[in-house]
Order: sequence, then structure tokens, then C-alpha cells
Amino acid sequence: MRLRCTDVAVRGPPVSAGVLAWHERPIVIGEVAQAHDGSLGIAHAFVDAIAAAGADAVKFQTHIAAAESHPSEPWRVRFSPADDTRFDYWRRMEFTEDEWAGLRSHARERGLAFLSSPFSLEAVDLLRRIGVAGWKIASGEVPNRELLEAVAATGGPVLLSSGMSPWRELDSAVACLREAGTEELAVLQCTSAYPVAPESLGLNVLGEIERRYACATGLSDHSGTIFPSLAAVALGARVVEVHVTLSREMFGPDVPASITPGELRELCTGVGLIATSLSHPVDKDDAAVTLAPMRRLFTRSLVTTRALAEGEVLGERDLAARKPGSGIPAGERARVVGARLRRAVEAGTLLQEADLVAPEQRD
Repeated sequence: MRLRCTDVAVRGPPVSAGVLAWHERPIVIGEVAQAHDGSLGIAHAFVDAIAAAGADAVKFQTHIAAAESHPSEPWRVRFSPADDTRFDYWRRMEFTEDEWAGLRSHARERGLAFLSSPFSLEAVDLLRRIGVAGWKIASGEVPNRELLEAVAATGGPVLLSSGMSPWRELDSAVACLREAGTEELAVLQCTSAYPVAPESLGLNVLGEIERRYACATGLSDHSGTIFPSLAAVALGARVVEVHVTLSREMFGPDVPASITPGELRELCTGVGLIATSLSHPVDKDDAAVTLAPMRRLFTRSLVTTRALAEGEVLGERDLAARKPGSGIPAGERARVVGARLRRAVEAGTLLQEADLVAPEQRD
């Protein structure tokens, strides 16, 4: 699965199908979420950092406070001294449509697919107008049938997170999306903890997702490391999403669950290496033929431990195993013991088949 971001104009038509195309390399998404803390400049800095690291996509979250929240909404983590309420925080995270279009344009210029999770029908409409490469459904929106139907109606690819949902709820969401027109779907294993402990990653769920929904699988990781994503790709994930922070000293509740641009670069390199490996299965017999020169260097041959005369019969104590493996293999010792020499040899001679009398010529 690969994200391509050249098909949708910034002010062009609604999301078009096919911008998420199947490909041998899994997609790596750098998730900004609210790490920009309401600063448009920092948001653009994230686009540059994620592109420079070699990721395929940058993802934001599109919040419109009045359309998604109520002043009574409690804090998940009370971290912001600038906001009296979580509603105030969402309002401070808002960008205008022109600002979102600028971020979309910047991502396209840097070769990134642009994604943003909508948290309201109004956000879906806004993102539809500016053009996105696909839709990411956040964990808390999985039961939101209206939002699912609105996203599916665009015909675009959908990445469905599963962070807080039991199977029954995911079953319903997948059915809703498909009934409403979604053809290209990836369901992402996710655990909504920041950071998530290794015991709670749920990498075992990837296989069940693939069996249950016959779709691409992925991991939305909050561990703050690159390791779960690499493991997920090795297990067959086609999408990995990681939170990114420009520095571990940055402000915000997601920093402990994020990786730095340098770590993201390492992740992208690792994903590419693993994908290449998985797409080139190795036949051990064929590999042994290819590696024959190396094998001769590292394996052992039979050598004589003393000088022996022509016609003498080789005994157990007359043989030792020494590198390299360019003579009679040491593993054939039992066959060689009892054989008669065709010629006289010095001590330390690396025996060849031509040194032995052929079995049919022996008395």
C-alpha cells in the first residue's frame, strides 16, 4: 500500500479513489495531531521534518470546537495553562480553511500525502473541499455512524483506528463503511494509552483483523519508540502511524508517546528493509549454491595428520578437520576411513577425491 499525493488539487474536486494504492512498501504516516499547539508555523515545520525523514504521509487532526465539543468536556490530561477548558483548547487548535489548504499544498510540495482526522461533519466538509489523500477515523469516532457515512460517501480510502473498540463495534463500523461505498480500507490496531506499555500493544490483533475483514492491517502506535511499528511490518502490516515530536522537550500531552524526526528516519529505513526482505523469499537450497564460495571459506575439509605412503589405508587417527572447505568435506570422515591412498602424501595434506582409490578399484 502506498500513498500518492499528486492526484488531488488543493482546491480541486472531492477526494478521489485510488490515492491509496497497493504497493510493496508499507505506508509510514507521521502523526502531528495537536503537537503544533495551535501554531501554524510549527505545523508547517512538522511537514518539513516528516518529509525529510522519508515518511509517506503527514497527518493532522481537524477540530472545529463548536461542532464537536461542549464546554463541559473534561480534560484527558490537564496540561495547558493557556486554556480554561478543553473546549477552549479545541478552539485554539482550529485553523481556517485557507490555512488548512496551505498545509495541504505544502505537504504536496514535499511529496507527502496529506491526511487529517475529521472530528465532525463540518470537518469532513472542510477537508473534502481542500482535498485529502484519504480519511483517518480516530478511535473515539468509530461509533459515529454519521461521520463514517459522510466519509464513505466521498469514495476515498479509509484508515479505521480501533483504539477503544470491541470487536462488535468494529464489525459494525466496517460494515457501515462498506455499505456506504468504501472500497479501500485499512483497519489499524491501536491502544489508546499515551504512552502504551509493551504488554498492551496487541500485535496479535493484526492477524485477526486481516482474517476478520479481509482488508489491509496496520498499527497506530503510541509507544514513543520505533520497535512496535517494525514488528508490525514484519507481521504483515501495510500501514504504520506514529506520533512525531520535533523534540522531547516540546510542550504537549502526546510527547511521551511520540518519536523524534531522527527516529522517524530510522523507522522509514527499517520499514523499507523489512519490506524488501519480505518481498524476496529465500530458498535455502538455492542460497546454498549461491553461497558456495563463502561455504568453502568457512567449512572444513579432511587433512592428514601424518605422512602416508601410496597404497596405505587411512585410519581414524590419520585424519583431522581443518579449514577451508575446498577438499573432501569433514562430514564425510566415515566414508574416507578405510580408503586406500592412490599416492603418497605429506602430513597436513588437504585430501581430494583424486587422492583416494575409487571404491570399485579397492581389493
